[in-house]
Amino acid sequence: MKSVSIIICTYNEEQTIAEVIKACCEYNPMADVLVVDDGSIDQTVAVLKELKKSYRFRLELLPENKGKSWAMVHGVEHCDSEVILFFDADLSNITRQHFTSLLEPMRQGRADMVLGQPRETMIDYRINPFKSLTGERAMFRKDLLPILEDIREIRFGVETYINLYFQAEGKRIQYVLLEGLSHPNTFEKVSAVKATKKYINEGKEIARTYMNNYELIIKRIENQIKKRSDVRTN
Repeated sequence: MKSVSIIICTYNEEQTIAEVIKACCEYNPMADVLVVDDGSIDQTVAVLKELKKSYRFRLELLPENKGKSWAMVHGVEHCDSEVILFFDADLSNITRQHFTSLLEPMRQGRADMVLGQPRETMIDYRINPFKSLTGERAMFRKDLLPILEDIREIRFGVETYINLYFQAEGKRIQYVLLEGLSHPNTFEKVSAVKATKKYINEGKEIARTYMNNYELIIKRIENQIKKRSDVRTN
């Protein structure tokens, strides 16, 4: 069985972080659970320190908010397991099966990256055009190491870059539905004004990632053409 590190990056998630950590620890007793707090200014850190009295996980406290991608890279740099599973800090209704769905394809060698789509989101999972940007994803650490510096400071463009890179390298990507898992949208967490501003900023960062990495897009297209050609040949 391949070793697993579960990385939870959190920023101001005092309401949900306890449930997430309890689930990660209880359902994955052999995993290395690492929480990276990205400079929270609410009671998240206090909750984390209290949880450490009862649950086995490692805690990295960043002194200031550096952004999601920075926290993710920091987590990878402080792990040495074969498989890295990123798990969001604001999830609810977590079950053991959610972890099984994400990790089994990796353990069995059927995928190089597994992306998990929560059913309970703002957009119907069956037509969600943003499902590839999910925060629930498992991958091999060795595949992430070459791009850590590329993704460290791209904030919310991180999932886009990882997807482009894996597609460009011809990696096997598998999507799984995480039945019952609930992931709130930003409008449920902050005011409409703040949520709108956040979505706009995220959109800009994602668009910037596409524009700055056209060579990966070209390589991805070439791989897709080659795969279709191989299918026709066979």
